[in-house]
Amino acid sequence: MLTNKTAVVTGSTSGIGLAIARGLASHGADIVLNGMGDAGEIEKLRVNIELEFDVKARYINMDLSTADGARALIAQATQEMGQIDILVNNAGIQHTDSTENFPVERWDAIIALNLSAVFHATAAALPAMQKKGWGRIINIASAHGLVASEQKSAYVAAKHGVVGLTKVVALENAGNGVTCNAICPGWVRTPLVEAQIKALAASSEVDIETAAKNLLSEKQPSLQFVTPEQIAGAAIFICSDAAEQMTGSSLSLDGGWTAR
Repeated sequence: MLTNKTAVVTGSTSGIGLAIARGLASHGADIVLNGMGDAGEIEKLRVNIELEFDVKARYINMDLSTADGARALIAQATQEMGQIDILVNNAGIQHTDSTENFPVERWDAIIALNLSAVFHATAAALPAMQKKGWGRIINIASAHGLVASEQKSAYVAAKHGVVGLTKVVALENAGNGVTCNAICPGWVRTPLVEAQIKALAASSEVDIETAAKNLLSEKQPSLQFVTPEQIAGAAIFICSDAAEQMTGSSLSLDGGWTAR
């Protein structure tokens, strides 16, 4: 389905981003990986994608927390791959604290990576997509892009911003072959969420699995974690012909979280 297409996936050296990169590659897309981690392990991931799916895969190490870095990722990916057809804005970080105690530097870092990087990468990728008459921009937002939770002022603000930006880009490109949609997952057992589970276990003096169940019971009626592969499946659908008229949407995969 995606043969002769190239996808840039930010934050794709682990977790949700890696699952999306592999999912798109399984449908024939060439892949540009981006993210943090051990250089040797990242190279193994890159090579495995090429060998397993018979596509081209590149890794570009770029700091997306700056405007120049986010835009340079798109420029370098275009130079190396010749085109960008799909952009998945997935990279993100988290910090929890009350609003009055939230460290200024953590607020700035979360807004820079979780929101501003989405804007800069999207703005840099759009002109070529518009010229070609086909493009898919997929923003990995969150249930926290639709509803709020305590202790997460920066993350909730950023993800609400991503949902809003998604709608603006969709409206500006309606009918020209370029779509922009957000995927809003609930709890996914990524390293980011695992850290929250460990903190909950410590504060509640329970074991890790009990803490995980307690975390789910607070928000997610299904009492099951969303898997990275399920999110990848949603991204693949958005890239399909069936989703040609889907733009400006926020697709919830949250076990019923936002249905309440």
